[in-house]
Amino acid sequence: MLLESPDTITDRLVRVEVMLLERKIPAPGIEQLGVSGDPFRVLISTILSLRTRDRVMEEASKRLFSMAPDLDRLARLSEGQIQEAIYPVGFYRTKARTIKQIAKSLLEKHNGLVPSRLPELLSLPGVGLKTANLVLSAGFGGAALCVDIHVHRILNRWGSLKTGSADETFRTLDGVLPPAIKSRVNPLLVSFGQALCLPLSPRCSVCAFEKDCPKEGVLHRR
Repeated sequence: MLLESPDTITDRLVRVEVMLLERKIPAPGIEQLGVSGDPFRVLISTILSLRTRDRVMEEASKRLFSMAPDLDRLARLSEGQIQEAIYPVGFYRTKARTIKQIAKSLLEKHNGLVPSRLPELLSLPGVGLKTANLVLSAGFGGAALCVDIHVHRILNRWGSLKTGSADETFRTLDGVLPPAIKSRVNPLLVSFGQALCLPLSPRCSVCAFEKDCPKEGVLHRR
């Protein structure tokens, strides 16, 4: 359920951007990695990032891409070689298997190219809404809304909407947010969520939203 207007949400995002710039808070891992504009690397790095800290994902991505800088060479790696390259990302065995399956699917069903449409991306092994939309926005430069746990948590904490999952948050916002802001939602709120609006004990006392945030679901804050 949407509780605030798209204009109000957009204004909040602008204020978040100002806070991040003032505090010199860095961009999240995918942007730091420098793979934006490369759908193949964004896709693989996003798979590696799931339930993994940015720094671990960044190092694992660099190791893997040094061994397999393109899809053809990735497809020639064994599952064991991929495991060795990406360890210690979370669920590295499962992710190595998924990456092998993705490489096979791209070569056999998509002419060796990462699809640029949501339905085709969602048909790839292990690819959900978050990963698909991040590929569309960061990989292809499209106006795609990527909702992860940070985006879902913060928008509900602000009282901008009331939803039960990240996918529901996506469905609630995708049709109403201006295209120009969609691709900025994820990098802004991931950085904000990692540095200030933490899952537990958010740093409310130093946040610009302290006076006008209902702090939905917050039990302890700093």
